[in-house]
Amino acid sequence: MMEPAVRQIWKRGFHNLHRPFILHKRTHSGQPEHADVSHSRHVRPPLLVSRLYQPSNLRDVGQESRLPGEMTCKSQKLMQQAGLIHPSNPGCYYYLPSTVRSMEKLIRVIDQEMQVIGGQKLDMPSLCSADLWKTSERWDLMGKELFRLKDRHGADYCLGPTHEEAVTTLVAHQTTLSYRQLPLLLYQITRKFRDEPKPRFGLLRGREFYMKDMYSFDVSEEAAHETYESVCEAYARLFARLGLRCVQVQADTGNIGGTLSHEFQLPADIGEDRLLVCGTCSFAANMETLSPDRTDCPQCSTGTLVESKGIEVGHTFYLGKKYSHIFNATFSNHQNKPAVAEMGCYGLGVTRILAAAIEVMSAEEGIRWPGLIAPYQVCVLPPKKGSKVDEAATMAEELVHNLGQFLPHLRGEVVFDDRTQMTIGKRLKDAGRLGYPYVVVVGQAALEEIPKFEVICQQTGETMFLSKDGLLDLLGTVETV
Repeated sequence: MMEPAVRQIWKRGFHNLHRPFILHKRTHSGQPEHADVSHSRHVRPPLLVSRLYQPSNLRDVGQESRLPGEMTCKSQKLMQQAGLIHPSNPGCYYYLPSTVRSMEKLIRVIDQEMQVIGGQKLDMPSLCSADLWKTSERWDLMGKELFRLKDRHGADYCLGPTHEEAVTTLVAHQTTLSYRQLPLLLYQITRKFRDEPKPRFGLLRGREFYMKDMYSFDVSEEAAHETYESVCEAYARLFARLGLRCVQVQADTGNIGGTLSHEFQLPADIGEDRLLVCGTCSFAANMETLSPDRTDCPQCSTGTLVESKGIEVGHTFYLGKKYSHIFNATFSNHQNKPAVAEMGCYGLGVTRILAAAIEVMSAEEGIRWPGLIAPYQVCVLPPKKGSKVDEAATMAEELVHNLGQFLPHLRGEVVFDDRTQMTIGKRLKDAGRLGYPYVVVVGQAALEEIPKFEVICQQTGETMFLSKDGLLDLLGTVETV
């Protein structure tokens, strides 16, 4: 519930809504030309839908807007339709402002969870020397998936799809590393590159993408397994905070290597991975790790394995000494003697999580975001200009200011749909397709003696008519990051 002082301020703010005043002509910045200077210092100008760079036509995405031969899916259609992404070349997209806002929020959540377990963020070069990859023997192993290039001196490089070689070399150069500093968890969130033979499904399988990759260094195999488990638990917390049902499955180590690996999968019909999940216990595995005709659970023996599909959004590997031995990444142990570190690596597909969340949460007609990472939390719709309730437009504009003033966590999270040449119905349809978690319609009910606001919760489909106090209470519970 609201604090009494806040409630009184809110009441004073809404008391002013009944005073007649002139809605001044607006400048290009969106502020009134003769706005009160002292007031404008404390209240940010509203974010106007008409001024957001979101070149959406909100129509079906036809073949003409896709690249030749590209396969599509629900998330790709919705994201292009809403002006969230725009195709550049096969497997590469422009990320437009709303997508960048959502991605930055997701990165903040990832940062929080990685730092809880001791992760330290750094940034490594995307341009990687071929010498490192040849030393690990992955230069040839990666095959055509590796983007390769030569500099003007003829030296070979690649655009890093992953950074095991680079980070291990970095740690190897620190000759004073002590066992007291371990476990050491280093991570980055950067663009990655992979020469996919058939990019498809928008951000779900591209050639250029954002990924979080973490690398751990431990004193022993036992300690490394403890670190491995702590990262898996952090991933579980992350997906729980996003409201996504994620399944941890046993997986193949592939060309990363190591002796233990798990994938984190979002169940989805469009998923490219085939999973076997036990209906009795917690066992789940990628089908590539088991016999395809196996139906009994290898963990509980009594359960039956059921096949499903999933979108891989995370992957963890216990590497042992595969890379640390090659690059001589050592530390001083208890006896003050050099010892080779035990390693793990842990990936999260940042842009893939965005697209996969839209894929599994949305209906065909509109986007539904995990509430925590929606680009904007609230959209306020004033009445159509010239309509019978046009006088409520003043209340709608003041409402936007009051939400930012009385609910500080929503500052920068409320947009005002100023396209008042359009009907409420058309703008409601647009808001539904764009996926704002809360849409507030300021219409006839706002002009009653006790103003009421129509509030649509996009996540649940529920519509409520709330007083000013009720609206403040509801939006006060919205979690932001």
